[in-house]
Amino acid sequence: MNYAQIAFTEAVQQLQTRFGSRSSYARMEAQRETDGLGEQEWQFIAGRDHFFMATVGENGFPYLQHRGGPKGFLKVIDQTTLGFIDFKGNMQYISVGNVATQPKVALILMDYPARARLKIYAEAEVVELDARPDLLSTLSLEDYKARPERMILLHVKAYDWNCPQHITPRYTVEEIESAFAGQRELIQRQQEEIKNLKAKLQQH
Repeated sequence: MNYAQIAFTEAVQQLQTRFGSRSSYARMEAQRETDGLGEQEWQFIAGRDHFFMATVGENGFPYLQHRGGPKGFLKVIDQTTLGFIDFKGNMQYISVGNVATQPKVALILMDYPARARLKIYAEAEVVELDARPDLLSTLSLEDYKARPERMILLHVKAYDWNCPQHITPRYTVEEIESAFAGQRELIQRQQEEIKNLKAKLQQH
């Protein structure tokens, strides 16, 4: 796998040469070979509750879709394969329709608090629910109230990590609740202590 060899087309390389970055990216292209997703990528993907997936339609226009769910809904099946259940949504079917004629997709996975971004090139494969009971069992989510329509496998062709520049940290309600849990417990203890002290003062 070599992300640069896919991303750096001839037009891209010409721009890199024009603006002075081609030599450093040429070295990256020569050195950045991987055998597939590593432990760092597996853990990162398992912690995501959303990602963005770009597809291209028959008319040549790209389409960017937000996919969300509980943490870990996008599952790592092996070093070169991801998968998720495609649940019923607004029934436009743009991404699925695009994949039917052009399976090449691009994913961006974000961790805003850590200012981390994982980019993935893949080829998508649509799998019907009754075609692979074993896969459906692997991808199924407990206690998630949504109607599955199909499964999508993503055969990873390359990936790369972006620098944190220009990523604004953002936090979910769950992350904020967790961060302030200690302070809330402290405030509750102090309020209880004040209440007890007031009761003792009233007794005297």
